[in-house]
Amino acid sequence: MSRLSRLSAGIATTATAIGAIAVLTAGTAAAATVTYTAGGTTPLTYTCTFPGISAQSVAVTSHLDASDTVATSGTVTPGNVGGAATITAAVHALLTAVGFDGIRGTANVPVTASAGTLSQPAATGLNIPETIYPAGGPITVNIAQVATSTVPTYTAPDTAGTATLSMGPSLTAALEFHKRSNNSWVPWTMTCNLKVTNPAQNAAFSPSITVS
Repeated sequence: MSRLSRLSAGIATTATAIGAIAVLTAGTAAAATVTYTAGGTTPLTYTCTFPGISAQSVAVTSHLDASDTVATSGTVTPGNVGGAATITAAVHALLTAVGFDGIRGTANVPVTASAGTLSQPAATGLNIPETIYPAGGPITVNIAQVATSTVPTYTAPDTAGTATLSMGPSLTAALEFHKRSNNSWVPWTMTCNLKVTNPAQNAAFSPSITVS
């Protein structure tokens, strides 16, 4: 075989291999990490218990980072799980009136899946950092995953499609409220229930997870 013939054969073989790889990988995209948010751009309204005052409405946002695509029967553990709870200026005034001006503790946030399974029913031990609030105005309580938090692992179903994670209807928090008069911390177990509205609030995280 001449040098030219050998060169032509080599080019043909390489082209065939490249073509085969292209066919095998066509339609396959690498998974990307995205941020999922509950309720879209609208915070969810929960009714929460407080020390010394009646239950009050609190606006809650929640987010998590996870892959946008999970293989069938594959697993993924979300990261950067957290959010915020906003207490209105009116509720802040009520807390001030009964002597409270700070908060700290942890939160447990239940999560459900429309398809597939979760290793545990809630993200637990999410941190609420110690904060003393200035007088007046709304209060933003930050909630964040830390090293001691436990986050459920999601296992995809064995068939392709989509799956949606959602916030649970009830949240709990092991808190301490700061008593200004004697500089003490008062333990409080807060319970928050998703407010019933018509139409119902959308507690789903978006976007949905693609199972492929």
